[in-house]
Amino acid sequence: MAPSLTRRLIALGSSDPDRAERFLGARELEGIGVEVLLEGLAVAPDPDVALLALVRLLEKEPGLRELVEAGPARSEPLFRLLGASEALGEFLYRRPEHLDVVAVQPSAEPQGADPRELRETLLRSVGADPQSPRPVAAVTGAQAYEALRVAYRRRLCELALRDLHAASPTDFLPTAAAELSDLAGAALEAALAVSRAEAAATFGREDVAAVGLAVIGMGKCGARELNYISDVDVVYVIEADGARAGELDDARAVLIGTHLATGLSRAVYSSGREPALWQVDANLRPEGRDGPLVRTLDSHLAYYARWAQSWEFQALLKARWIAGDRALGERYEQAIAPLVWSSAGREGFVESVQAMRRRVTENIPAAEADRQIKLGAGGLRDVEFTVQLLQLVHGRSDENLRVRDTTSAIAALAEGGYIGRRDADEFDSSYRYLRLLEHRLQLSRLRRTHLMPVKDDALRALARAAQGILEIGKSSPEQLLETWHRTKRRVRELHERIFYRPLLNTVANLSPDEARLTPEAAQARLAALGYRDPQGSMRHIEALTAGVSRRAALQRQLLPVLLGWLAEGVDPDGGLLAFRRVSEALGTSPWYLGLLRDSAAAAERLCHVLSDSRLIADLLEVSPESVAWLGNDADLRPLALEAQWNEIQSKLSRHADPAAAMRLVRLIRRREILRVALADRARIIDTQGVGRALADADQAAVLGALRVAEAAAAAKAPLVTQVLVVAMGRQGGREIGYGSDADVIYVHRPLPDADPAAAQKQALEIVGSLSALLTQPLKPPVLAERVLTLDADLRPEGKNGPLVRSLESFAEYYRRWALTWEAQALLRARPLAGDDGLAKEFMALVDTVRYPEELPTAEIREIRRIKARVESERLPRGADPSRHVKLGRGGLSDVEWLVQLVQLEHAAQHPRLRTTETLPALSAAADLGLLPKADAELLAEAWILASRVRSANVAWSGRASDVLPTSRRDLEAVARWCGYAPGNASALEQHYLNLTRRARQVFERIFYGTQ
Repeated sequence: MAPSLTRRLIALGSSDPDRAERFLGARELEGIGVEVLLEGLAVAPDPDVALLALVRLLEKEPGLRELVEAGPARSEPLFRLLGASEALGEFLYRRPEHLDVVAVQPSAEPQGADPRELRETLLRSVGADPQSPRPVAAVTGAQAYEALRVAYRRRLCELALRDLHAASPTDFLPTAAAELSDLAGAALEAALAVSRAEAAATFGREDVAAVGLAVIGMGKCGARELNYISDVDVVYVIEADGARAGELDDARAVLIGTHLATGLSRAVYSSGREPALWQVDANLRPEGRDGPLVRTLDSHLAYYARWAQSWEFQALLKARWIAGDRALGERYEQAIAPLVWSSAGREGFVESVQAMRRRVTENIPAAEADRQIKLGAGGLRDVEFTVQLLQLVHGRSDENLRVRDTTSAIAALAEGGYIGRRDADEFDSSYRYLRLLEHRLQLSRLRRTHLMPVKDDALRALARAAQGILEIGKSSPEQLLETWHRTKRRVRELHERIFYRPLLNTVANLSPDEARLTPEAAQARLAALGYRDPQGSMRHIEALTAGVSRRAALQRQLLPVLLGWLAEGVDPDGGLLAFRRVSEALGTSPWYLGLLRDSAAAAERLCHVLSDSRLIADLLEVSPESVAWLGNDADLRPLALEAQWNEIQSKLSRHADPAAAMRLVRLIRRREILRVALADRARIIDTQGVGRALADADQAAVLGALRVAEAAAAAKAPLVTQVLVVAMGRQGGREIGYGSDADVIYVHRPLPDADPAAAQKQALEIVGSLSALLTQPLKPPVLAERVLTLDADLRPEGKNGPLVRSLESFAEYYRRWALTWEAQALLRARPLAGDDGLAKEFMALVDTVRYPEELPTAEIREIRRIKARVESERLPRGADPSRHVKLGRGGLSDVEWLVQLVQLEHAAQHPRLRTTETLPALSAAADLGLLPKADAELLAEAWILASRVRSANVAWSGRASDVLPTSRRDLEAVARWCGYAPGNASALEQHYLNLTRRARQVFERIFYGTQ
């Protein structure tokens, strides 16, 4: 059974099928087949509107029947236009003599009209000579206004038909917008011709002819991206002809010019038989509504030089002659261009533009906020403000950005590398899509609107109108809204990321020469910024920016800013060299320079770490992909031990070759050390966090190395023992720095029925292999990198004792021979790698030694004696005790020995003291009343600062040092790593010396029992 007519109308998109069915039976449509009508309505965006308009047109112009009866092959333009624009349907009803426009079948790949031809058509409509330099209309008043408006709307119909028939409306959109702008300019030209004729009756033909008036298009009209219906923003410039300048005083010239401008506006916007076109808005002129309507060029320039605000220069970015005296208009364009392109250097310019965008958003009525296509978040203004700000900031030094329309500006910004190609593509496509929605909404009734409809029938009509000729009917209201919301989200994301770039403020504050990075400006700037070798730095700059590649263009854009950030570091020359090496290592990686350009933090962070840390600079050179972490704090947070171990196990499972497998393990450790250093420099983790993260990286590497060593031993003979690696010292306390070795002891336990001698031999083999695997250097080598050396000197009997002992041997030794210093060393013992069961048993054994029920007085004296001996014998010859962070006064050793003495005395009774970490033990001692709280806080502060200085030495120079530097440059670098502001090296020095002096007093009073 054939579908009913009602169902077919619903399928076509009719919102009132009963009404439509009645219209199909109207007298005017008699004799026209229903199928022919339905086929025509199928291409109409709004079939109800199209059907009503068709009935009315046939009532007034029966000759249209022939076109309709010919079927869609000929009538499609008529149905498309009537269904898309109720207002243009009304125009054709008022002016049926222009129905011939719908008889032409537009191309699916339409072209724009010639602007000169549009101007000639509009001028002839009012009887003016297009060849005259200052055309004068032959008719005036209502007759002229009507003729002008009818001619305009006919050309508007022709454009709308081509637009609606385009295979891709978004591709055609810039052409349509440009033609709308040209058509508006032509209408203003004709309106000015009418105004001249009218003014001649008041001022005389000669005086009127002697006053030149240039109409400067602003906003969308100036940029040739006008909407179907929009205010046309203009500025008026006048001048008197040279021959008459002496005869026309300025006041009369201004009076005539004002009369001409007023008459021009009246011709296009006053009420009449043919409705007004659009409002001519001159409120962007100097002083706005309070300023004179017309000014001379000199008056304009004087105002812009002295009084203009930043937003006015942003508006002038679009300024273009559109009507009147072309020569005067072009002189205006040339005169204001330098003002526009230097405006970004005004104080607070970037912030003022950003604040203006926020104000626009904040002033949207609440009821409209979610429906705004233009002003709301993710709307057209987000794209336009972003693009204009980038143009004004970077256009000072790059003339390729000096274009008016948004789509061309996006392309130029992408070509110059100021925004990424993918971002540019998304910005461009999103902008075209939003403009297309705006166009179709306005085309419907030729009314200014930027609000998405609410009703389903209006949304359905908009969805159909926004599609190309091959897509009609393929979009529902739901799909339209989904696409619109997705587009808004993406635009907002791009806007917030690009519009608020920190680079923009910095670039805006550079001089044009500095922004261009000319050799002369660069040399002078390098010297002024404090580079020690400007000529050497220039060689790096030239290497980075040479050529015409996109990479070189991006470097030229970034380096003027990066040079300043590098100069904020202690070693800008070294930082620039490191930046060059990192950049060359990353080659043409598409994300790298884009990250530095777009990220809110990455570029500045990279510059600071390269100038302040040899350790990081060297590690980044061999792991340059890690630069990507700088843009996201989450990526800088150290990986947990479990995550590292899972990654290592995964890699080991895919590599049978021990050397290849171990190289991957060491690479993971190197990567994590770099991550920790970057997080440390960015203040994402504190001193305790650094020690723990570095200890985790070491432990993961030892776990991997032990797995490889045991696999290699098993390949030679069956395993007959279990091996345990126990961390000692600072490694055991998870308090290591960038330059720390790993103190360990090795334990093994023969498997049941295994030969003890064979087990001992195999354990030695595994331990030897383990150490060799970890200490093999990576290629390429990194000077500042710490190779993981396992130091077993804390084992029973020290260097004279066996490297590996069985669990039973340890138990026997500790039962019979353990010395006080060994019990103290065991306070830091922590399982690092090996069998869990063996670890549990060994730690139970250790607890009996390190947590004695009672610490005899003799052993306390022995601990004090050993500490005094360490201070006198191990402090390097010539070292200043007040500056040695490890063994000096109030340093790491003082705090740790005091804490360990408290643990030996009281940990058996107080389980809270049973920790391998210094600060938690110190805190527990204070909470338990074993140490005064104020003393504990002072000792903790001294320990943290000494630890930070120790790590800072390695981070800055790449070399381990336990001495607070005396060199001002080194001390400055250490101070910055410790969190001091630039120039506060002396403050760090004084604070350290004062703090450790007081910490030593506390230490002596409690540790030695002195008063």
